[in-house]
Amino acid sequence: MLPMLNLLSRLRRAVALAGDRLGTRLQRNFYLYGAVLFTALALLDAFTINYVVGMRQKAFDAMVRNRLVVAPPAADIVIVDIDEKSLAALAGEYGRWPWPRQVLGEFVDRLAAQRPRAIVFDILFSDPDLFNPDSDAYFNEVIARSNNTWFPLVRLDPAQDRLSELTVDRVPGVRSDAFGPAAPIAVVLPYFPAVQASERVGFNNIWPDPDGIVREYTLRRYEHGFELPSLALAVARGENPALVAPERLLINWRGEPFRYPYVSFAELYVDLQKQHRQRPNDEFTGKIVIIGSTAPSLFDIKATAVSRQFPGVEILATAIDNLRRGDWLRVPETRFLYLLVTLVILWATAWAFYRHGASSKLDRVYGLSQFVLIAIAYAAINLFNLYINLTGPVMFGFAYYSVARYYAFATARALDRSVVVRRHGGQGGAHGCLLALRFELPTREEAALQKLATELQARCGHAPSAEWLSGRQMGLWRLLENMLVLCWLYEGNDEAQWQAIRQEAAELANALPEILRIKPFAAVLPHASLSISRVEGDLGAGTDHDWQALLGAALQELKGSRP
Repeated sequence: MLPMLNLLSRLRRAVALAGDRLGTRLQRNFYLYGAVLFTALALLDAFTINYVVGMRQKAFDAMVRNRLVVAPPAADIVIVDIDEKSLAALAGEYGRWPWPRQVLGEFVDRLAAQRPRAIVFDILFSDPDLFNPDSDAYFNEVIARSNNTWFPLVRLDPAQDRLSELTVDRVPGVRSDAFGPAAPIAVVLPYFPAVQASERVGFNNIWPDPDGIVREYTLRRYEHGFELPSLALAVARGENPALVAPERLLINWRGEPFRYPYVSFAELYVDLQKQHRQRPNDEFTGKIVIIGSTAPSLFDIKATAVSRQFPGVEILATAIDNLRRGDWLRVPETRFLYLLVTLVILWATAWAFYRHGASSKLDRVYGLSQFVLIAIAYAAINLFNLYINLTGPVMFGFAYYSVARYYAFATARALDRSVVVRRHGGQGGAHGCLLALRFELPTREEAALQKLATELQARCGHAPSAEWLSGRQMGLWRLLENMLVLCWLYEGNDEAQWQAIRQEAAELANALPEILRIKPFAAVLPHASLSISRVEGDLGAGTDHDWQALLGAALQELKGSRP
């Protein structure tokens, strides 16, 4: 144990010595050097590394999960859920999954009688049912009679395009303003001829971010000069052909999952078969009905910014809802503005450290500035569906501030510019003057003393230093709480100059009653509780003992000196 304590003690002394040497060599220029370094890092990240993007995603997730203002889901978008209860209810007659297409055909046929705005399948019909060809034929007939059913296709990895025999111009639903040879494309189309002929299809791939979280929805892909729309975009264009939308949208989530109206497929299917239905006959009139699954066994659960277990069918519903309302989240693509904010924060902080050093006031101002930035971003996403990415400015500013604050702590002795330090080890011919103020107060008033020190120094022309104890004191040191000492140092032989300093200290002591009547001090530092002493003396030896003698004399003079 003892060797370990000795090692820690030596390490602590070495760190303190290193801090003194570093502070003596670099002084406050360190803050400017640090700002240059962090500026280079910010430029490097903005144009090449983009490391802050990962932090942006985490900040975005936190904001969307904790929004105060969340748009309600559209009441006219209904999800018919092939849930575990439906799979179990129909398993006895049709098996678990997939069911014969006749089941879905009958469902669409009866549902169409209610005149819904659209019937959207979040189910891929990629292959024929070899065991029930008649069932497939019936489903195809039902779709051929409809004009408002929509189906997904799947875009495969582009690396597989060279193996495909399908050219992009033959994909249902594609658009193109160019004419030329069409290249092959690897997609999985709906099997049914009626679906392909209707061209009411779109890809339903969901591409998460590199961390596996879904935050954006791809609305269109450009394939060899053709536009391939997503299922959400195709459905929205069916209602509004002139719809203008971006290539990708940042999803404006409606909150946790299961916010949209859900209906169990089995319950609705059974009710549609009845002659006397229990459900309203106009339940789905004018509504968009999305048929999908939340059953875990069908593996359509995604991780999103608001939940790690989010049904894929509800992602589709949210994307359609965003497009219809036009309220998807916008992100200003102003990289240079973000960079400018970062540089302003860095250099404003650096300049404050360089001019004034570390202080509690700087801590408060910096903390408030960061809070304001976060508050602006939070208010924007709540009130304007606008995500202002201030992660970079906040993170770079915090990193720089932490380094600068630690440097100020480690080099505090070397950077101390008080008159006591300036005189330490000096030669003869120096004089010192102390003005000690002690307030008898029941509470610690450190902030008020700091403001008073600033006010008194501003009234002086000979640059005294101001000293007070910070933090709550215990024991003997409690006697020095709420005490402020102003120190003047004169090194030279000009007697007139020294007399001017003495006169300044005396005039300041006489002006204190009037100063303490100023509004900031009147209630906190009442003049009635003040004791004052003013002492002066030679500092010929240039050692700490000279100042100790002056301070002892000032404390002795405080006894009975209350006005």
